Formats: sequence, structure tokens, C-alpha cells
Amino acid sequence: MLCLVLLLLAALGVGAVWGNRSLQVQEVAVDCPGLPAAFQGFRLAQVSDLHNATFGRDNARLLAALAQAKPEIILLTGDLADSRRTHLAVALSFARQAAAIAPVYYVPGNHEARLAQYAAFAAALEAAGVQVLANRAVPLVRGSQRIPIAGLADPGLAQRAGDPRPAEAILGDALAALRLSSQPFPLLLAHRPEWFPLYAEGGAALVFSGHAHGGQVRLPGIGGLFAPGQGLFPRYNGGLYRRGQAQMVVSRGLGNSLFPLRVGNRPEVVVATLHPAPSVEGQ
Repeated sequence: MLCLVLLLLAALGVGAVWGNRSLQVQEVAVDCPGLPAAFQGFRLAQVSDLHNATFGRDNARLLAALAQAKPEIILLTGDLADSRRTHLAVALSFARQAAAIAPVYYVPGNHEARLAQYAAFAAALEAAGVQVLANRAVPLVRGSQRIPIAGLADPGLAQRAGDPRPAEAILGDALAALRLSSQPFPLLLAHRPEWFPLYAEGGAALVFSGHAHGGQVRLPGIGGLFAPGQGLFPRYNGGLYRRGQAQMVVSRGLGNSLFPLRVGNRPEVVVATLHPAPSVEGQ
């Protein structure tokens, strides 16, 4: 009987390690109303919530998965570093190598917002070839057409600098300044998915987000159990969501933070392929 118990515990332990260290590449086809024709088949790889984790020596397995996906750009949607285990060299090494695969665009998450050395970290990312999109936009060009890619800084950065306003007001003003509604098919990187209605109202056509860690524990037929900013059974915990003409891809992320274990929730790299589509409505 003892042997059976030990075997069961060993099997559970192996399963837990596998479920937290085995990478999953999640392919997502996104039908995009208003997407310029030149962007048919445009591929984007999303890495979110790495939290200084490593997959293989110096993130070799993660980088190999990105290279194999052949993305045209790579999106880093926050919490590349971890404020509790601040090993910035790990995050910077990954970013530098990712930038050798494809152009990389990054927005800070709530963990970077807590870093006293965030300004130096952002400068080091830029030096490594990463475009830091903290409340700014740059053009993506394909063929003869272009679309903007914009990023929202986590509101914690402004609050840490002394801004007394709530997150919604900070994000709303940053979105208004980006003037996304006046531009063709704006892409938006925003770490926190719970503000999707605000992003949609602000004119974003397609949002890439993370933060929820897939709900950390995923239950069959139910989905994620808990996410910061959303609480129990979060609405936006992983996958593709729609609100009116806006859509949002939420990555379940790669690393862990305060809670060190994923259950039924393998680390994932999202690879999204964009396709023009007729206009749709929905929630």
C-alpha cells in the first residue's frame, strides 16, 4: 500500500513539473474587420508574464519555439521581469535574443511598475533592440499599407510616480492621447485584460493582453479559477474575446509569481494570424 501511495505521489509530482515547464504553442486565427488587405496572414507571437522564468538554458526552448513559429513581430505584454525575484539579466537576455528573431514590441506590466530600476530596465530593453511602447504608438508597414501598434503603460507606473487617480482614469487619458479611433485597424498592447471595455471604447481594433495567468488553476468546462483584478472565475483569462468591433487576445502566460504552481494550465506562447473579415457585432 505504501508503495502505491509513493508511486501516486511521484506521478503527481512529475505531472506538476511537466504541467508547469512544458511549453504549449497556441495558434489563434483572428478574423479582423477593417484589417488592410496587405496584412492578410500577418503573424504575431505573444510572450506574456514570463516573470524571469527560463525554459531551457538561457531560455533556449522558448526561443526555439518562437523561431519555429516564424512570426513577423513578437509582442511582450508585460511582467517580463518579476518584482519579487528581480533578475533583470534573465529578462534582458531573453529580450535581446528574441529581437534577433523578429522585431519586438513591449509594454510594462504591474511587476515592472513596482521596480525602482524600471527606467534603467526600459532603456536597456531599447538598447537590446526592443521597442518600448509605454503610452505611444509606432507604425507597422507591410507592402504599401500601414497600421499603428500602440502600447499602454501599466497604471501602476503613474501611481508610483505620485498620480493619485484610479487606474481607469489613468488608462482612459492615455488612450485618448493615442487617438486610436482616427487610425486604420489599431493594435494595442495592454497588460491588464479586465479593462477591455475601456480599450474597445478607446478605439482599439485588436488588443493583446496577459496578467491573468490563465486563472492559475483551470477547471474543465469552467476555465480559470482566479485572476488579479477580476477575482474568482475571471471573464478574461485566456483566449479570444470580442466586444463590438474590438477583439482581445489574452495569453495565459508562461511564468508564475506569488502563487508558484499552475494546475491544468500549461505555459503558452500565443501565435496569432490575422485575416481580413466582414464587420461583425457581438459581446
